[in-house]
This record gives sequence, C-alpha cells and structure tokens, in this order.
Amino acid sequence: MKHRLLFVCTGNICRSPLAHRVFEHIAKEHKAEEHFSVASAGTHSWHQGEEADPRMRKTSTDHGIPFSHLSRALKESDFDFYSYLFAMDHGHLAIMKSLNKERAQVYLFRNFDPEGNGNVPDPYYGGAEGFEEVYDIVYRTCKNIFDTFEKNNFEFL
Repeated sequence: MKHRLLFVCTGNICRSPLAHRVFEHIAKEHKAEEHFSVASAGTHSWHQGEEADPRMRKTSTDHGIPFSHLSRALKESDFDFYSYLFAMDHGHLAIMKSLNKERAQVYLFRNFDPEGNGNVPDPYYGGAEGFEEVYDIVYRTCKNIFDTFEKNNFEFL
C-alpha cells in the first residue's frame, strides 16, 4: 500500500513543491519510493499552472535535488485521496482543517522538525538566505517524517 502525502503552502511555488521533491528524493535514496505517492498544492490559486519559483528551484538544485513543478490549488477531493497532509504554516493548517471534515490526517509540517516547530517562513519576498533557510528546514523535517515511517515499518503514527 502506498502512503499518499500532500504538502501544502500558499501558492504552491516555494515551500510545498520543495517539500514534495525533497521527500521523494529521500525516499528514493532509501530505495523506498514504492511506499509513497507524493504531491503538493497551494491554499490559493494565484499561481496555478505556473512553474515553481526559480529561486527555490536553484536552491534545491544547488543541494543536488533539481526539480520542475507546476503549481496547483488544493481541492476538497484531496482530503479523500491523500492520507497525510502537511501544512507549511498555521494559516494553511486552519484552511485545511476547515475543509478536511476528518477525512485525512492533517499536520503542521514543522511539528516534525527536530530543531523546532512553528511556521516554515515564506521566502518569496526575501533574498537567497531565506531560500537556504527554508531548504534546511524542509530537508531535516522531510527526513524526520521519512524516518518516522521507516522506523514504524512504513506506517506513520
């Protein structure tokens, strides 16, 4: 059985597509990609159909994880399809909980960050250092989520 994971941010051009690709990369490195189906979405459709932010793609590529991604908006049917949904900040979490109606497991992404919790900062309006910070947060949090699955024989919580 594949676990279906969905990472969610605002426009699906920075944080959530990065988490999507980083998690896939980690699963592939551990030869465990057959256990997962991973995607990402945005709570707002402002960037729907657009490529992920070039600064985020460059940062990820600089860390050995190149990716291409077209933004999409979160749909109510996502709560029926995906088993685990991860919100990048408290605002996304509130929106997701209002749509969920107890169909899926919805979490604040950084609740799995071994170095702290809270929101993943939005790097969109900042410089390169913000994208690096987000990469670091996303990588260690995705690694911890993966490790949680792995140590529980590919079950979650």
